[in-house]
Amino acid sequence: MTHEHVGSRTSRAIFIAFVVNLGLALVELIFGSLFHSSAIIADAIHDLGDALAIGLSYYFENYSQKSSDHEYTLGYLRFSLLGAMLTSLILIGGSLAIIIENVGKLFAPQPVNEQGMLILGIIAIIVNSLASKVLHKEHSEQESMLSLHFLEDILGWLAVIVVSVVLRFTDWYFLDPLLSLVIAVFILIKALPRFLKHLHVFLEKRPASLAIAPLKEEMLAIPGLVAVNQLNIWSIDGHHHVAMTHIQVAAGCEEALVRDQVHHLFQQHQIIESAVECDQSSFEHSHHCQDVKK
Repeated sequence: MTHEHVGSRTSRAIFIAFVVNLGLALVELIFGSLFHSSAIIADAIHDLGDALAIGLSYYFENYSQKSSDHEYTLGYLRFSLLGAMLTSLILIGGSLAIIIENVGKLFAPQPVNEQGMLILGIIAIIVNSLASKVLHKEHSEQESMLSLHFLEDILGWLAVIVVSVVLRFTDWYFLDPLLSLVIAVFILIKALPRFLKHLHVFLEKRPASLAIAPLKEEMLAIPGLVAVNQLNIWSIDGHHHVAMTHIQVAAGCEEALVRDQVHHLFQQHQIIESAVECDQSSFEHSHHCQDVKK
């Protein structure tokens, strides 16, 4: 199968996921308000956030593949990070709004249209099941994740159906705001760690996959390199890293050869861009220059 065919297939899967989530979110917002169901409105916020996540990630992911230019000299990879942060903020804001709105309703619950909740829940499960079945035929990692997302939505709607059935036989209307709070907390548990992870990247924290001390040891193992005076590493998008370092090279060693070895080591650690400044040491060192790989 050609790369273009795979890309087209993946785009179709993403489009399906986007349309289904956005469509369901709009339907849930309308009928959740009509049925006075906080749980359905909470799930609508969840689906709306997921639709935005899929849409933004797809747009920014494609945009981030642009080559570097005079405006963005390190490329556009950070636009992928921007999309992820915007999505996380939307989900966190929506969840907090749901929690603030529904805490009081636990103690003063309002009647809901349980029959409407039941019918909407059955329809939502059918739609999510069909979408999951379509994506289940595909084999890429991204499509598998989207398929798991629809299965997760199905479980949420099963909870809505269970509550609607219970409400047909009882007046436990507090179950509706309670379920909305459970959904909101579930979204927060997923969105907050993602936002903090992306925030660390945005603030140029050391990449989680790289430890400075072991990397310095690997650098000092390069023949001819006698000291690492400065080592700064940050990440562009959480996967592609940048480094700037100032090293000392043993007297008599060819700086260009040592610099090449440092660049090669950085590349092994997903460091796509690096600046290496060299100084000659004023004394001989146990690392002999002839040991430097050419």
